[in-house]
Amino acid sequence: MSEPQILKHGTWDKITPEIAGWEFVSFEVTVFDGQTLSFDADTNERALVPLSGTVTATINGVEYVFGGRTSVFDGLGHCLYIPRDTAATVTASAGAELAIASTPATTKHEIVLVTPADLPLDTRGAGNASRQISTLIPPAFPADRLLVIEVWTPGGNWSSFPPHKHEHDHDGEAELEETYYYRLRKPESGWAMQRAYSPERGFELAETVRDGDICLLPWAYHTTVAAHGHDLYYLNVMAGPALQRTLQAAQDPKLSELANAWPEMDMDPRLPLIPRYPQA
Repeated sequence: MSEPQILKHGTWDKITPEIAGWEFVSFEVTVFDGQTLSFDADTNERALVPLSGTVTATINGVEYVFGGRTSVFDGLGHCLYIPRDTAATVTASAGAELAIASTPATTKHEIVLVTPADLPLDTRGAGNASRQISTLIPPAFPADRLLVIEVWTPGGNWSSFPPHKHEHDHDGEAELEETYYYRLRKPESGWAMQRAYSPERGFELAETVRDGDICLLPWAYHTTVAAHGHDLYYLNVMAGPALQRTLQAAQDPKLSELANAWPEMDMDPRLPLIPRYPQA
């Protein structure tokens, strides 16, 4: 299995298990310009998340129309879950951006369209570790392996904190491959920092990330901080070998106690940063 790595915007177009050096997660972002995407009725389950624009998926003669936000900072996302053994064709408005996550699945479930009406305006953390999350495909979702989460972090705040890892399958931790796909509210100037580290493996990565970059995390503690004045979005996709669907993570024991103070601290007043629906 390869080490955690960050791929810069323009250097990647699709993450596959072969590229990532792992077994489960595939990820890509398609920008539409009149084309039609076709998915075979294969052994992969898929999650379609419009980052911008409106998307139409046709499955077994039924049309699913979803999306509509102008950017990931305009409103909560939609997600169409497509189970294995299910063919689909997808079209979209010109310029629409569609994130596509997939993983091999052993069981077939039902097609599910998740809309903002199904999602709470959820916040996590406290103080300058406050962030907003939207769990499009949580552990309780009727899927086989896929887990999908949107996260918004106000400029200057920490996210995925305390640092945690999904590396081993045992009580309190699940083995999961994970991608972080980043977007910035100010794409020309915005940036954030991603750290991934493993004392167990003698590994350290600390790197600037910008709009359109992606981080591949097969293991390691990880955390992210948005630069002052630069609101950050990332789309998490996770899947792994565990039989139980769970997001359990092991926190860095040297930092986990910092979360104990959160009940006595205020949430960042900028949160929720993103409304449920796009504003008129």
